[in-house]
Amino acid sequence: MHAAVLWLIFALVLAGAEALTGHMFLVMLGGGALAAAITSWLTDWPGWADGIVFLVVSVLLLVLVRPALRRQLTPAHVPQMGIEALEGKNALVLERIARDGGQVKLDGEVWTARPLNDGDVYEPGESVTVLQIDGATAVVFKSGP
Repeated sequence: MHAAVLWLIFALVLAGAEALTGHMFLVMLGGGALAAAITSWLTDWPGWADGIVFLVVSVLLLVLVRPALRRQLTPAHVPQMGIEALEGKNALVLERIARDGGQVKLDGEVWTARPLNDGDVYEPGESVTVLQIDGATAVVFKSGP
């Protein structure tokens, strides 16, 4: 079997494996293998020269093409979902919040809450900011003067 066919099979295997990962790494190696296949088919160079072509083209693709391609294919801003989306939002105190707990209305839902600092107390009607969600409890702090 001619070396060009082997390089072509290698390129196709790498491209197929890339379909499973999506990291744009294996497809760059596949491009190097394709370049080696073309070189092997068009020239009469020894096998090690095809390997050098594979190495050089793969490195160039990884360094020059992959970063730009990943920037184009990766969304600029992925919206937060789940509890991460609640962090940093304002909440309305429904039930007095002290060290032993309380309740806030956060994003239209009632959540149990506790203050960030054990000594803080928030009364109903006050506005607080959610620092984080700890289990099913919002950890809050005073969001202004």
